[in-house]
Amino acid sequence: MNTMTPGSTRTDPRADMRIDGSADADHVAIAPSILYFGTPVVLLSTENEDGTANLAPMSSAWALGQVIVLGMGAEAQTAHNLRSRPELVINLPAPTHWPAVERLAPLTGRTPVPANKQDAFRFERDKFAAAGLRPEPSELVRPPRVAECPLQLEARAARIQPDASGGFLIVEAHVLKVHADPRIVVPGSQHVDPARWSPLIYNFRHYYGLGPELGHSFRTQTPR
Repeated sequence: MNTMTPGSTRTDPRADMRIDGSADADHVAIAPSILYFGTPVVLLSTENEDGTANLAPMSSAWALGQVIVLGMGAEAQTAHNLRSRPELVINLPAPTHWPAVERLAPLTGRTPVPANKQDAFRFERDKFAAAGLRPEPSELVRPPRVAECPLQLEARAARIQPDASGGFLIVEAHVLKVHADPRIVVPGSQHVDPARWSPLIYNFRHYYGLGPELGHSFRTQTPR
């Protein structure tokens, strides 16, 4: 699923107006065109029919134990690949990688370009090169990892089914192996250090990173 749109970085003059959670105003009913209310960006690498790699950005991903649930367009090249070749890598870029993600945004691995993308997308065979990213071999699956991404999850799609609208697919991918940049791992542990790792967040089609820690769950197992 490729839903990114061109953007730019700038100082937000409304930064001091952001809501702190107090209920001091009435709500209004709105009808937003999209509902990306602050979700992580992932780069999915899959294998094309000819053995080459496809790389696609998406912002509909969440974790349930060792399963990653992904949402993507039913006609996307990623969906086409996973139906017959279920191996994939779920790469998580850092906030500094947003320009590379945006370079991928208007590209598609489908040729001819699907009708619903012809007004804004173009075919690109080598998406790694187009994004300025480097592939590196995976260990348990055929698609390559994205070398620059601090977290890389090798996985296999276990179930693929249509969503309620019929225009998208929901993919449940079992994670087989996790690769992490050692700089974001708590030394001597199996834990990612949340103070050192910040995902790239897609917030209503704008890119953000995380701010300072506010607190932690009572269930955390990360050494402090």
